[in-house]
Amino acid sequence: MPSAITGNVAGLVLQATQSDAFSQIQDDVLLSSSLWVNIALAGASILLFVYMGRNVTSTRARMIWGATLMIPLVSISSYLGLASGLTVGFIEMPTGHALAGEEVMSQWGRYLTWALSTPMILVALGTLADVDRSSLLTVVAADIGMCVTGLAAALVTSSLAFRWLFYVVSCAFFVVVLYALLTEWPAAAKQAGTDEIFGTLRVLTVVLWLGYPIIWALGVEGLALVQSVGVTSWGYSALDVFAKYVFAFLLLRWVAANEDTVATPGAGAAAGATPADD
Repeated sequence: MPSAITGNVAGLVLQATQSDAFSQIQDDVLLSSSLWVNIALAGASILLFVYMGRNVTSTRARMIWGATLMIPLVSISSYLGLASGLTVGFIEMPTGHALAGEEVMSQWGRYLTWALSTPMILVALGTLADVDRSSLLTVVAADIGMCVTGLAAALVTSSLAFRWLFYVVSCAFFVVVLYALLTEWPAAAKQAGTDEIFGTLRVLTVVLWLGYPIIWALGVEGLALVQSVGVTSWGYSALDVFAKYVFAFLLLRWVAANEDTVATPGAGAAAGATPADD
């Protein structure tokens, strides 16, 4: 419990004093380590990705590289905000919740990260697959809607029913993203000649992204079957490591080695489909 809490409105406390939040985070080794590990990995990823993209010259390849580089840049900013206590708050859970009446730490800054970083992942994937702009815009908008309504689900304290209603709406937005990744975009990637790497990244993205709503449902924000904020934080952080840094490394390594295919989508696939003259 923080020693001094300010700004309490209808049971919602977005910010204790930053020193209180910072002290509580640093005193919890499990929680603080989940943040500092990501700060270190995000910093290392930024340097590595800058190096990996040093020789990329084509417009499309540079667009993928730029979007991918934004992923660790956003992440390091976000995790610094969490570790410092800037984007951490304490909320009182509503009646009916397993922790009703108790104040629990909310890492609401994570949702800001996801609202900025996950669209970059989709922009990189969409550009790789050479999807049309209308599809890309729709999916990115759905992704942002997923993150914003997820934030609402995490912060609503007036009603347990509204927390879960926002959760369901967030999952509905997620279904739109999944539909594109699993049905529409693979066909575009095949035409672009990038289907092999797209398939790998699609599986990685879908499997890992499914973990986020599961952790929410099981953690203190949902059913509270896992009541340790540190354990929940490590769950999110582990997913971030693979869904962001490993994803970005695999993508940039392939783009750097296959820039011609990226620069002229469909050229390789068309050549492979042309029968030889007799």
